[in-house]
Amino acid sequence: MKTKFREIIGKAGNVVFLYPMVLVIALLTSVGAIYMAETNYSDKLLFTYSKITMCCGLGISLLFALKMLSQRIGKAFLLEIFGVIFLIGFYFVFPDEKKEFIETYGYIIAITFLLSHLLVSFIPFLDKNRELNFWQYNKNLFVNIFLTVIFTGVLTGGVELAVLAVDKLFDFDFNDKLYADLFFVLAIFGSCFIFLLFNEIGLNYLEKDGKYPVILKFFTQFILIPLLFIYVIILYFYSFKILINWQLPRGWVSYLVLAYSIVGILALLLVHPLKENNTKSWVKIFSKVFYFTIIPLIILLFTAIFTRILEYGYTEPRYFVLLLALWLLSIVIYFVFKKNSSIKFIPISLFAFGVFALIFPYLNAFSVAKRSQKSELLKLLNEKQLLSNNKIDFQKKVTDTIVNEIGDKFEFLAERKQEDFLLDLVDSKKNHTLENEIKVNPFLSLRYSVQSEFTNTNRTITSDYERLSLESKKQYITIDNYQYFFNLRNYNDDTKEINGDKFNIIERSDKGITLKVDLNSKEEVDFTPGINNLFKEYSGRKGVIKLPEISLEKDLGKYHIKVVFLNISNDKSPYNKAGAIYYDNAVLLIKEK
Repeated sequence: MKTKFREIIGKAGNVVFLYPMVLVIALLTSVGAIYMAETNYSDKLLFTYSKITMCCGLGISLLFALKMLSQRIGKAFLLEIFGVIFLIGFYFVFPDEKKEFIETYGYIIAITFLLSHLLVSFIPFLDKNRELNFWQYNKNLFVNIFLTVIFTGVLTGGVELAVLAVDKLFDFDFNDKLYADLFFVLAIFGSCFIFLLFNEIGLNYLEKDGKYPVILKFFTQFILIPLLFIYVIILYFYSFKILINWQLPRGWVSYLVLAYSIVGILALLLVHPLKENNTKSWVKIFSKVFYFTIIPLIILLFTAIFTRILEYGYTEPRYFVLLLALWLLSIVIYFVFKKNSSIKFIPISLFAFGVFALIFPYLNAFSVAKRSQKSELLKLLNEKQLLSNNKIDFQKKVTDTIVNEIGDKFEFLAERKQEDFLLDLVDSKKNHTLENEIKVNPFLSLRYSVQSEFTNTNRTITSDYERLSLESKKQYITIDNYQYFFNLRNYNDDTKEINGDKFNIIERSDKGITLKVDLNSKEEVDFTPGINNLFKEYSGRKGVIKLPEISLEKDLGKYHIKVVFLNISNDKSPYNKAGAIYYDNAVLLIKEK
């Protein structure tokens, strides 16, 4: 027992010695996640914590990849410095304020995380040969990840239950935040430490030759490949249906083709050594047949993609789907025509396509999407003859479908900071309100503002869903002579204490809006009727209505209370014709009378 304990301590020490930077960045990620969980939603620093935590999370895989490279070529210190510099630079890619964080940054994060994990898979094997070592390395990483998930799940669950047992049995009354803190530490730092334990000494251990796992062969041969066979039959039948009916494919078929292709490639990677060991094996036959089965599906894939692109233009998701299709085409061409092909081409080529999509000048995803949507907007305006002296004539008769499409494109381009282009289309003398909204707050409800500017709209869309949004023209709160200021916590009950008086704030949204405040559980004011009356005044209207201020006031004991909303909306549907009222930004102001 003592020997085993010493062995475990020794391995843990080796992990700390071999991967100090990876462990430090994992610990920082855990701490950042805890700060995010415990920081009030309205805290200005929350967005900063989020950016730091995201960069640290990216650093786990990046620094591990660089560590694997250093074990091949040396220069560990320089590579780690480079990794830290990259993470610092990546932090400054993102905006300073949360309101400017739009979906394009989400794409940047997702693609960069994918690239960092792809880097782990091939970075130590950029030189030629080492094909079997490359496969063994990735197979061992795959197995270690699977084991890490199991061990971390058991450890996290066990520790959480142990703390809960101590809390309940011995009446320690632990803060509920402790459970979330433990989860973040064990799930992030703990899982990282366990994964590194499984990797032992690193690259030399991961790439060493080992016996092919029987369970992996069974899973691929009797489960994965039969499922792929069923899947491809369905896709081929759908292709025949398209040819018989002579109709364009549905948009979502592209995702099915990509899923089949990627899972098939994964299956081939899993059984790669079997193909090398037995040239007449079923694996060899499957590997050759598979790439030929993809060829007709690639034609279907490109047809589906370009059907959408030619009709609506490029957006970032369509660009990425097209890029995956081009990558898949390159994979097929490479493995069909290249003799002595290498499986290293798969992750390396995907990494190259991903880098191209993010940073290649003029042709990256974001540049292409902006140019495309500008062209689509101008094309739409010209086709519908809505331009007069190169300005949009909002008085012309137009259908609501066209109005909605114009509003969508305005919002899309405003989010991507194309204000100058949009302002050139708006007559500032006639549409100064819209012009100001584009300048000051370019993508908050801009779509609805553009739609409301069209005064001669022919309704063609029959929809049972309607939204009316009330927005304050002042996107700030004036405190005046109020003494106390509280943020409402998005439908979470809260208690505040002022000079010994307890204010119980009751917020509900599940069965209609409710907003009440009671004082010392004796007196109560109900703002709910006032909120409902706000919308009764504008009954029958939809879209966005700008108001000087949205507020309600009441007396409560010796206090005067005021609720101020920056925005509040009412959504009507067939299931709730009365409407569901909700708000995002609201504050409670209190003063003594």
